[in-house]
Amino acid sequence: MEVLPLLLVCSLLFTIATPIRDITDACASQINDFQHLNSSGLHLTLHHPQSPCSPAPLPSDLPFSAVVSHDDARIAHLASRLANNHPTSSPLLRGHRKKKAGGVIAGSQASSSVPLTPGASVAVGNYVTRLGLGTPATTYVMVVDTGSSLTWLQCSPCSVSCHRQAGPVFDPHASGTYAAVQCSSSECGELQTATLNPSACSVSNVCIYQASYGDSSYSVGYLSKDTVSFGSGSFPDFYYGCGQDNEGLFGRSAGLIGLAKNKLSLLYQLAPRLGYAFSYCLPTSSSAAAGYLSIGSYNPGQYSYTPMASSSLDASLYFVSLSGMSVAGTPLAVSPSEYGSLPTIIDSGTVITRLPANVYTALSRAVAAAMAGAQRAPTYSILDTCFQGAAAGLRVPRVDMVFAGGATLRLAPGNVLIDVDDSTTCLAFAPTGGTAIIGNTQQQTFSVVYDVAQSRIGFAAGGCS
Repeated sequence: MEVLPLLLVCSLLFTIATPIRDITDACASQINDFQHLNSSGLHLTLHHPQSPCSPAPLPSDLPFSAVVSHDDARIAHLASRLANNHPTSSPLLRGHRKKKAGGVIAGSQASSSVPLTPGASVAVGNYVTRLGLGTPATTYVMVVDTGSSLTWLQCSPCSVSCHRQAGPVFDPHASGTYAAVQCSSSECGELQTATLNPSACSVSNVCIYQASYGDSSYSVGYLSKDTVSFGSGSFPDFYYGCGQDNEGLFGRSAGLIGLAKNKLSLLYQLAPRLGYAFSYCLPTSSSAAAGYLSIGSYNPGQYSYTPMASSSLDASLYFVSLSGMSVAGTPLAVSPSEYGSLPTIIDSGTVITRLPANVYTALSRAVAAAMAGAQRAPTYSILDTCFQGAAAGLRVPRVDMVFAGGATLRLAPGNVLIDVDDSTTCLAFAPTGGTAIIGNTQQQTFSVVYDVAQSRIGFAAGGCS
């Protein structure tokens, strides 16, 4: 876990208000996103982070190098998390000591730090949706993350710091159903597994959460509960983080929705009413159609399935077993054992899929051979198999990713190559020596279901249509 700079957590007891500017949505016509709750579950609209109609769009001039840089940071964080999934001390409280006398957290500011760039966009790979909170409900733009458990959003008075966001900051005092969570609650005790950071306790005995991320971003605040709503559906007593110190690279979202396998995730909290399953379709950045996130029942007949793989590394993440790959119908020239040489997770927030080095080398060679007629382009950052032109204008071979149980992702050109600028497209895969990750470029336009109750993940083509 990273060592992060932080004001004393006990500074949450004091008010250092940070001004927030409301930001107008780019596409006013989509202000009322498709959200409803019916007998089949909860259904929300998902937006690509670089879509011009996203309610919290990234800057139009954001270079793809920034996307790759932040993607690398996320990968490094996940690798560190899997290597150190039971930290003995919190990076946010490094150099601090928790004292029981008076219930106060005391100590000095951490001496070592990692530079942050507040206001920039870490959520370059995370899709966004809207969530309603409070009574009466106010709607907020949130990034969706299958790799995180705790849902949190920025809260006034922003005692330490808040980044700019689209729309107003949540005001707990304006909600008739808001309540702070006490340190003695079981939910406070669950924070260690949800965030991999221990909880703290305020002088008034309110539970303090600490969530840290791969690019040195973090959120610290009060564990709270309130009514969460989506369209006409509402769910009382939803536990979430009310952020008072939110620093780093969260873009213009109000916060984050966690969908990992943990008691504090949105999935698990809504499961008693909706069931332990969710599905999504991730749209492309250029698609006029939005995607969706559904929690609840689904049509099981439309999917091909792979079992969720068990792993002692992190019980909250979604592990799968990649068993083979082919290019233009020909299996890669690599030993089948190479596919399972590293643990593999499927992740909604990673852009570039990471493969075991030998598998990646075989894939790169096979795609390059199949595209021998295309003009090669120089390496772009970590992407070393590049071509001149755009993916849509090239003859790209079909790539199949086969998982245990036979579930197959049959990748279209837009799932194989990714345009890095106006004149260059690259293979949207990279090698890794750590954890292999199935990223969202390969998942785009597929319907993907995470059936936690039956411990399986399913894929179906044409999900966003």
